[in-house]
Amino acid sequence: MSHAITNIVVVGGGTAGWMAASALSRVLNRQATVRLVESDEIGIVGVGEATVPHIKAFNNLLGINEADFVARTQGTFKLGIQFRDWGSLGDSYIHGFGVMGHDIGLTPFHQYWLKGRLAGCATDLIDYSVNTVAAIRGKFMPAPVDVPASNPLGGIAYAYHFDAALYARYLRAYSEARGVRRTEGRIRDVELDPATGHVRAVLLDDGERVEGDLFIDCSGFRGLLIEGALKTGYEEWTRWLPCDRALAVPCERVEAPTPYTRCTAREAGWQWRIPLQHRTGNGYVYSSQYIGDDAATAKLLARLDGKALADPRPLRFVTGMRKKSWNRNVVALGLASGFMEPLESTSIHMIQAGISKLLQLFPSNGVMDPVLADRFNEQTRFECERIRDFLVLHYKATTRDDSPFWNHCRTMEIPDSLQANIDLFRHSGRFFRNGEEMFGAVSWIQVMIGQGIMPTGYNPLVDQMPDDDLPKFLNSVREIVSKNVDLMPTHQQFIDRECRAAAEAV
Repeated sequence: MSHAITNIVVVGGGTAGWMAASALSRVLNRQATVRLVESDEIGIVGVGEATVPHIKAFNNLLGINEADFVARTQGTFKLGIQFRDWGSLGDSYIHGFGVMGHDIGLTPFHQYWLKGRLAGCATDLIDYSVNTVAAIRGKFMPAPVDVPASNPLGGIAYAYHFDAALYARYLRAYSEARGVRRTEGRIRDVELDPATGHVRAVLLDDGERVEGDLFIDCSGFRGLLIEGALKTGYEEWTRWLPCDRALAVPCERVEAPTPYTRCTAREAGWQWRIPLQHRTGNGYVYSSQYIGDDAATAKLLARLDGKALADPRPLRFVTGMRKKSWNRNVVALGLASGFMEPLESTSIHMIQAGISKLLQLFPSNGVMDPVLADRFNEQTRFECERIRDFLVLHYKATTRDDSPFWNHCRTMEIPDSLQANIDLFRHSGRFFRNGEEMFGAVSWIQVMIGQGIMPTGYNPLVDQMPDDDLPKFLNSVREIVSKNVDLMPTHQQFIDRECRAAAEAV
């Protein structure tokens, strides 16, 4: 592939900046120079310490050794997310990665489970997935290489929890070893081409002028290039996702790390708990319309597992997306392109997805073809809107009426696209994935059932199985899952054996 684009400038570091720099330096293989400009005076947000399984593909692209990466980022493993008090106070369910049960032909397992539930021969849905059972029992192992996907152990899917600052540092070392040049400095101005409106250069406080053919904006919420210079515009979704603030604070680790993230619904939002090897990450995502900052801080600190290791760090945001993530010769990634609150750990995935689309649509012969940019923006919007719907589902599907916040969420209008998914599922338990949207049927099914959207019927193809065979089938799946989880080491045992962080790495 011929690259007339020879000079790429990444504006901003942090997770987004160094993910972009590492991927570009790896794939372009020095056919273009990559320079990253960041300032140590500007801290990174670093809220996103939980990921989804897609990140394994990104690390594989870079050729990163998993054990080394996990150890050096104080990482742990993640089989899913536990949700507490979302559908109603006192309830709990797990959105697990990987497969659920055992499909028969074209009929997904959950349809058999639905009939079994009506017949009284099915237990909780989480009993039929290796990921969810292992998460509850504190077990973990990756899928063995010699086990077929049809075996429950072959269907294990997982992601990571890690220290975002350490991950950025890890990728910085990776990038600089592959020729990425880092420049320390604050940007005081942006120079535009008067004829094309493209960014020509960024001007630093010390007077240095950094030119580029393509600019990657990873400057965080302010969007220094995509918004500050190009005035792209922003579409906000606060009417559906009302939380607009967050507090993040680490605390001492008081127990073995769980192989899952915990999200607990609170009076005006929700609280996260992310276990790492050296500490536990915590945060309160809330709506300032329903609780004050001081009260939110007090409630967060009172609900920590262990002693706080720092003062809570405040964060303000507006959920939504840029009207264009690729505008002229600027591509925005991470918070500069928009913000989906961290409820389903999508932030780092969106960075990865943006990088992947950019590489697939990389301009040829140095021409910023609007056709490429239009397709990039179209695909980005599609993915953001589908993720938006999935996040809104968590707030809407509730019976909670114990606070003004939840009364608002329960009764609010939702996007037509989400309502259509809910109606279809409630009618017959069916869900159809829309193209390449991030979350598939297993994710939607677990959340809808977990939060009380129970279908009134099931797919009639299930009736092809004799009624006497249904409880045998369900019991067999449950027992096989349980026996396979029995074979797994505990999460802590696996970490100690394979990827324990050195004490001096903290």
